[in-house]
Amino acid sequence: MNEHDAQTRKIQEKLLEILLYFQQFCDENGLRFTLAGGTCLGAVRHQGFIPWDDDLDVFMLREDYEKLPELWARNADTSRYSCVRSDDKLNIHHTSTEIKDNNTTFINRHGVDVDMHQGLMIDVIALDGVADAPLSRLHQMLQSMIFCCFNFQRLPAHKSKLTYYATKVALAIVRSDKLKYKLWKTAENQVAKYGVANHPLVASFGEGVAIMQQRFPKEWFLNPGYATFEGHTMPVPADTDKYLTISYGDYMQLPPPEEQVCRHDAVFIDLDHSYKQYRGIKYFVNGGKK
Repeated sequence: MNEHDAQTRKIQEKLLEILLYFQQFCDENGLRFTLAGGTCLGAVRHQGFIPWDDDLDVFMLREDYEKLPELWARNADTSRYSCVRSDDKLNIHHTSTEIKDNNTTFINRHGVDVDMHQGLMIDVIALDGVADAPLSRLHQMLQSMIFCCFNFQRLPAHKSKLTYYATKVALAIVRSDKLKYKLWKTAENQVAKYGVANHPLVASFGEGVAIMQQRFPKEWFLNPGYATFEGHTMPVPADTDKYLTISYGDYMQLPPPEEQVCRHDAVFIDLDHSYKQYRGIKYFVNGGKK
């Protein structure tokens, strides 16, 4: 095993620690989740992490997603792990909630100038009810794009030219951080207003146009199935084959070698020491920017 692979494996082991604590916390507090995206794919295809993967995603239905921060603050071991979500005080430039390890350092390029929690994280992704009427669905998708644009506040990589330039223009026009917050928070509320209880389909609206068009029966997440992940039993969408087919097509086929790369653009990693000791040294240097 070369140095890069060894570091990736160490990241995976830390991510697994966070996931196991998160699972315990959810069980103790009556919250539901399932493995999502490449994490679910890894569970099915590799019975654990995709070998080159350095992130971990889970889904939560909106009702539980909104309960998570308050329950975490009240009941979690916050000396070890933090629940972090963008708000009016600090934008972490991520539409998901993050469960972060306080005793690690994992600085992504997009966050290097921000005075925020820089620990290794798992991503908790909200699932929202999909509007029934075609015009309402269009409205929901437009609000999702506004949410992503003004929350992420960076030019999207690996997206269409239209998405890239639309984002560039929008960010050039809206300069005020307060206005950006008002726009993305209002848009997030508009996305979520349809509710899971009243609609049969759910989707993830915080990850781009292609992903928001992937719709799934909510029953897959209300009554999940289970799969083995790194030797542990984890909840997954009930019809895992259909979920992965919708998401990835022929999901058992490995991607070409040039696509077998880590997703995060990390500029500095230290899995043995807290990010706090690197403030002003590896991130938020000279005051950074907010």
